[in-house]
Amino acid sequence: MKIYRIAIVGCRGRGTFAARAYHAHPRTELVGLCDLVEGLVNNLGDEVGVSARFKNLDDMILRTAPDIVVISTGTEFHYDLSMRVLEHGVHIEVEKPMCVDLLQADAVIEKANEKKTRVAVHHQGRVGVAMQSIERALLAGKIGNLRYICTTNKGYYGGFGLMNIGCHKINDMLKFAGHCRSIVAHAMTNGHIITPNDVLQAPAGMGTIAGEHIIAALQFDDDVTGTLLHDQFDPIDFTGSVMEFYGSKGRYFRHGEKASWLPQPHFVPGEGLDRWENLAPTYSEHYDSKVNASADDYWFVDEYVRALDEGREHECSGFEARHVVEVMMGIFESAAYGIRVNLP
Repeated sequence: MKIYRIAIVGCRGRGTFAARAYHAHPRTELVGLCDLVEGLVNNLGDEVGVSARFKNLDDMILRTAPDIVVISTGTEFHYDLSMRVLEHGVHIEVEKPMCVDLLQADAVIEKANEKKTRVAVHHQGRVGVAMQSIERALLAGKIGNLRYICTTNKGYYGGFGLMNIGCHKINDMLKFAGHCRSIVAHAMTNGHIITPNDVLQAPAGMGTIAGEHIIAALQFDDDVTGTLLHDQFDPIDFTGSVMEFYGSKGRYFRHGEKASWLPQPHFVPGEGLDRWENLAPTYSEHYDSKVNASADDYWFVDEYVRALDEGREHECSGFEARHVVEVMMGIFESAAYGIRVNLP
């Protein structure tokens, strides 16, 4: 069976996680690493045994002939690097968020269609351990019909947290609820409801954002509603990013790679405190927990291999990632102008 050749641009944290997952998978081979910082590319190259190390992206692609280039850089570089790689006719995996606005996202998808290549965006949680377990349990009918999803954040500045972490949560919602059709959002900054004057440029190249505290109500295709909360906390609570799925017969709770099940739709204090049951984690059949690779990242790689084998889009495709950007921009627009935003 085909072994897919992988090259990586960006050898910091996310590039390292990606390299470990592709290095561990039996159907992928790391053939090149690229970074402007020599120490970073050398450290990662030594770890995963890759001697082909570059400072120039185009040179790496021409000399290593990869099937996929992983773009693990800062968000502000995603668009330009995606367009450069796609111009070579190579599939891409790009870190989240896909781009900072819809004009960029549209252009990336148009270029991919022109070059007959695939775009996958690294929303690894959607195909990861916990979501695999929840999907199996949903198909088994353990909580009945899905009605409602609620998700919270880590406590970054609200708008920044939405772009940085909310993109993951929105994509996770899409997995089970279908596409979002309308948004009503409320946001506050310095104690007042935001206006267009409160829109600003985010740090770390995250694009245009607004709001210290955000609450958004989302309506999805499959008659499912959702609530997304992004508030600024001091200090930041890195354990605070969770999701709950409410069904007609029970609930699921997701935190990182862990998922739990409550066999009743409504939680009553003092009644059922001990009834939460952990769902068995679902790992890829050939994942080895002894390797130095995240199980969720490994699932993402496994899904890309199967998607390319089958000639289809990755579950975390560019189309899904563009819709995530649509939802985030809709949240900002709804909050800033005080309107309901309907999505196409």
